[in-house]
Amino acid sequence: MTDLTVNGQPVRYRISPDTPLLHALRDVSNLTGTKYGCGTCDCGACTIHVDGRAARSCRVSLSAVEGAAVTTIEGLSSDRGHPVQQAFAEAGLVQCGFCLPGFVMAAAALIAADPRPTRDDIVAALTNLCRCGIQPRVVRAVLRAAAMARGEIRISALPPPGMTAADAARVVPAMRLLSDR
Repeated sequence: MTDLTVNGQPVRYRISPDTPLLHALRDVSNLTGTKYGCGTCDCGACTIHVDGRAARSCRVSLSAVEGAAVTTIEGLSSDRGHPVQQAFAEAGLVQCGFCLPGFVMAAAALIAADPRPTRDDIVAALTNLCRCGIQPRVVRAVLRAAAMARGEIRISALPPPGMTAADAARVVPAMRLLSDR
């Protein structure tokens, strides 16, 4: 058995301690935002936080994170209000979306560790791969997210969860309802 804290909740996994953390999160905890990409730590789709630091969960065993605090994309923000989530939405980075959770988690860890990252810092820290080619826009979005986290700018790209479509259309002008036309 392996005990962790996952997204703020204590969890006891009753599976082999050699199981990759990625599979425990996706298959046992049903936290499917963390993606399986390559299985070799190269693509970054499986990036999560372990004790606040970015880690690629495909090659980390449960036993290696015994007692740790793990955060997945589902646990990053309950209202989608994290600066990285807001900046990525504002930049329209979602294309196929497969790599996005890994990028968000890597960027969030970077900003937590370095509130004033440079372009070079971002490129060095976010080695995630994207077949859609969003990397240049990711760099710009991370710079905006860092500025938002420092309180220098405000981004309101997403309505909070649970908001009705009509209320969202009033709050986020880009979300006009067809019935409003």
